[in-house]
Amino acid sequence: MSIMSTAEMQRVSGEFQQVQSPATLRGKLEQADALIVRLLARHSITLLRVSIGLVYVWFGALKFVPGLSPIEGFIREALPFLPGDLFMPFLAGWEVLIGLLFISGKFTRLTIFLMLAQMGGAMSPLVLATDKVFNTFPYGWNLVGQYIFKDIILVSAALVVAATARGGGLVSDARLLKRDRQK
Repeated sequence: MSIMSTAEMQRVSGEFQQVQSPATLRGKLEQADALIVRLLARHSITLLRVSIGLVYVWFGALKFVPGLSPIEGFIREALPFLPGDLFMPFLAGWEVLIGLLFISGKFTRLTIFLMLAQMGGAMSPLVLATDKVFNTFPYGWNLVGQYIFKDIILVSAALVVAATARGGGLVSDARLLKRDRQK
């Protein structure tokens, strides 16, 4: 996780102080807003990546202990063709690995690939077992369906992280972004 060093904090504070001190409240608010946006642009992808990792480690670790994961019964019921006593620890290890890779920030492409493969399986009941995820098809989710459908947020967040795999990041200055888009 990227935490601002003392030197970085002094630099950002210096940038904040170098801007002419506006006399108006609006100017001060704009100045504070610009600082906050720069900090968010610099650190929010890291926070997003680590957050995804923590969710994966936590949910995966629950699957190592029989009966602890709230989704275990559903997995065993929805996938009766898989030997549950072997599959659950395999799935647990896979999810914990994905989480640790997200947290580490290493091997981003591999991490995203492993996650998308896992999500293909995790979200498959939305198509393959609709009777188990809907109270009223196609709009009335049951609790398990909601649990699975929310994974769309994790996939979207992972795709944002994937967009930084080559060293990219967020840009806090719209003028720079507009200039780059015109090239």
